[in-house]
Amino acid sequence: MSKDMDFPTTGDESLRNKVFKYIKSQIITGIYGPGETLLEAKLAEELGVSRTPIREAMHLLELEGLIETSAKKGSAVLGITPKDVQDIYVIRQLVEGLAASWAAERLTTAEIRELQKIFDLMEFYAQKQDFEEVTELDNQFHQIIYDASGSKILKITLGNLHQYVQLARLESLKTHERMPETIKEHHALLDALVARDSDAAEKAMSLHAKNACSHIVSHLTTDAK
Repeated sequence: MSKDMDFPTTGDESLRNKVFKYIKSQIITGIYGPGETLLEAKLAEELGVSRTPIREAMHLLELEGLIETSAKKGSAVLGITPKDVQDIYVIRQLVEGLAASWAAERLTTAEIRELQKIFDLMEFYAQKQDFEEVTELDNQFHQIIYDASGSKILKITLGNLHQYVQLARLESLKTHERMPETIKEHHALLDALVARDSDAAEKAMSLHAKNACSHIVSHLTTDAK
């Protein structure tokens, strides 16, 4: 495990949360894979903290369904399953569709110009097969839409959903057949937003989330075989 984070030496709640977020990120990004055992003593030594915040963080991870603890086997990583991804994307279809609908009515001229600029860059890097750059630009594209929706609650909800599928999204984009589809879907969404057509924007965003889900689940299922 990396020790780049500067963990304080006290066992207060902020330390527990910091440890929790760090271990959670290691699980979500696949550094700790499904079935791997997490040992409190080892984690405490690696992070330079006592076992108390580790134990508290493990409890929170179990509540979120990311690990499973038993008396005999300890804490085993569950990770994100294809069923989890399906559930997340069903919710994303609804929430992101709403975000796009609201954004179509509220985007400023400057924000639309920024979306167009980002889309042009996505096309450029897609041709170069630069998957990481396309993913980063995709995040920026969607973030502008979330911000323009004007809903703090919606942004928090989508932020929580995205963190669980970030690794799956990156791996999915690395397949050659998905990249052109992603660009085409973003083009349709951008056209709807530029036209201020809230219904078309909602449909384009929902379709994008639906197609992404189908591809990611197919990718995860194939890898599991």
